[in-house]
Amino acid sequence: MSLHGRTHRLELDDSDIRDWEAVVLETDPELGIVLDRSAFYPGGGGQPPDHGVLLWNGVQTRIVDVRRKDDLWLVPADGDPIPPVGTKVQGALENDRRFSLMRTHSGLHLLSGVVFRDFGALVTGSNMDPLTGRLDFNLDAIPEGFKEAVEQACNIEVANNRAISAYELNREEAFAIPDIIRTATNLLPPTIEIVRIVDINGLDVQADGGTHVASTSQIGAMKIVKVENKGKGFRRIRIALEN
Repeated sequence: MSLHGRTHRLELDDSDIRDWEAVVLETDPELGIVLDRSAFYPGGGGQPPDHGVLLWNGVQTRIVDVRRKDDLWLVPADGDPIPPVGTKVQGALENDRRFSLMRTHSGLHLLSGVVFRDFGALVTGSNMDPLTGRLDFNLDAIPEGFKEAVEQACNIEVANNRAISAYELNREEAFAIPDIIRTATNLLPPTIEIVRIVDINGLDVQADGGTHVASTSQIGAMKIVKVENKGKGFRRIRIALEN
């Protein structure tokens, strides 16, 4: 799980890493830059990729995207210089964006746990931006006071300061956990032998590859912005977190 191609994915070892040293392994004018070590989250599970910079020989290269191929390719801003192969670089993430996305991703897991616990619904889709996001659920009907009840339950769990941890299990052990897949469709490819688990202690346990805060209190106050009808049996819940 900590490797993608030739790149050691530092963010899976420690979501709090913001700067690190690395060496350029390959460059391509169309694809970008491959490093031996990187903390740039490449996007996935609804969480967008990180932004940041590479610093080298007194030069700055802004990173605005990450492409998943056989390697992780860091995409530089148009016109920025590309460090030659073999160059030692200092990587640094845009902290506000990363931490906001960590809070949001953990908040969506908390929402998923609350709605599953209280209404038995599974997730059918997700998306997020810094401090805002949405989950779609297979809910047939919305009871009176649903929006207010979900918001209150989410903020109770924020106040409960539940620990959030990430660890890896082999596939057999992971699928022995009840309700480990909280999506209506199992999106985990059968070729995945090691499963990364994100666990909100006592509330939610899911297979997940994203970055998260260390406790529910770090998510901050959650607001249910809107509950939308997306067709028969499907509801969309939009959230926002306080700045």
